[in-house]
Amino acid sequence: MIWPAIEPIASKRVLLEPLAAEHAAEMMTVLADPSLYEFIGGRPPTLEQLQRRYAAQMIGHSEDDAQWWLNWIVALPEHPRLIGYVQATVEHRPDALEANVAWVISPHFQGRGLASEAASAMTRWLTAAGVDRYVAYIHPNHAASAAVARRQGLCPTDVIEDNEVRWQSLDDG
Repeated sequence: MIWPAIEPIASKRVLLEPLAAEHAAEMMTVLADPSLYEFIGGRPPTLEQLQRRYAAQMIGHSEDDAQWWLNWIVALPEHPRLIGYVQATVEHRPDALEANVAWVISPHFQGRGLASEAASAMTRWLTAAGVDRYVAYIHPNHAASAAVARRQGLCPTDVIEDNEVRWQSLDDG
């Protein structure tokens, strides 16, 4: 399948820039806070790890074209500063075009609704590109991420994968 090209997205308070290799150095600072890994595990990446990850993600699709990879860096237009990222992995399902979405915002900028605004801007763009269904996987104790998911119209399900709850669009059966 030929997937549409990723584009910059602007909302009232955030700018989503398509991921680029040159973001790696500044994103190291954003991703350096150990509190970001409390629920998702892992630790802050090195510059080399982040550069390799970004090179793979920038391809934009899986080798067999079954998945569409979309990664945006979240910036504040009034500051020359990156504050996090949003991402989606889109796949054709038998009954829908489904996006698995995620968001990460620097702890210094959390609590201001910026993750919700960035995720909303991303899902609006994805819906315009034909996505029908949204899912997210969230640790059961991560209240802030659950609040972002609710603002996107997602609801928790009984499905648990890797100790995370599957959240999905309300219109899913």
